[in-house]
Amino acid sequence: FCIGFTKKAENSQKKTCYAQSQQVRNIRKKMKDIISKEVSAVDLKGVVNKLIPDSIASDITKACQGIYPLHDVYIRKVKVQKRPRFDLTKLMEMHGEGTGKGGVTTDPVTGEAVDRPEGYEPPVLDSV
Repeated sequence: FCIGFTKKAENSQKKTCYAQSQQVRNIRKKMKDIISKEVSAVDLKGVVNKLIPDSIASDITKACQGIYPLHDVYIRKVKVQKRPRFDLTKLMEMHGEGTGKGGVTTDPVTGEAVDRPEGYEPPVLDSV
């Protein structure tokens, strides 16, 4: 969901500034087009990377400048309309675990890398 506010002209004496209904329709159409174009081009991780710096909102502000000047344009809420295809290898790659058989950990005493099998559990100590 996207929200934007109309900007008042610098030399205006009025307290409010409203866009006409046709301008509102055109702004909404432009917002919808820009958001769908930006989101469909990349995957979910890329969409999140675009949403964090608010680059989509700045694109909307620039594009709607000709229809009616806007300020404070924000992407307020995001919904996933269609569930993406599930790919386990891509998920593991995103979380940095990969598909390797063994795990590499560091020894707490020396700080050297130690190869361990995948299901490795440290031995249980009898006493402390």
